[in-house]
Amino acid sequence: MLGDLTERDRAILALESSWPRHGGAKEEVIRAQLGMSAARYYQLLGRLIDSDVALEYDPMLVRRLRRIRDSRAARRTARMPGFVG
Repeated sequence: MLGDLTERDRAILALESSWPRHGGAKEEVIRAQLGMSAARYYQLLGRLIDSDVALEYDPMLVRRLRRIRDSRAARRTARMPGFVG
């Protein structure tokens, strides 16, 4: 249900959706528009993109963000000493 997303959740998704891929000072925009630190923003975004509600709200964005996150995690894992994959 879309009603399960808070106004803050929708604002986070909107910022992420509208942000240019190679933009400038995102941390400043996060603080000015959302009133939170970049660390908190990314923590909330990570939880948000794991939710079915966010997937229903903006499927293309959430799937893209999941792919990016999963790709980065795979690269980190592959660099771990002793990892056999």
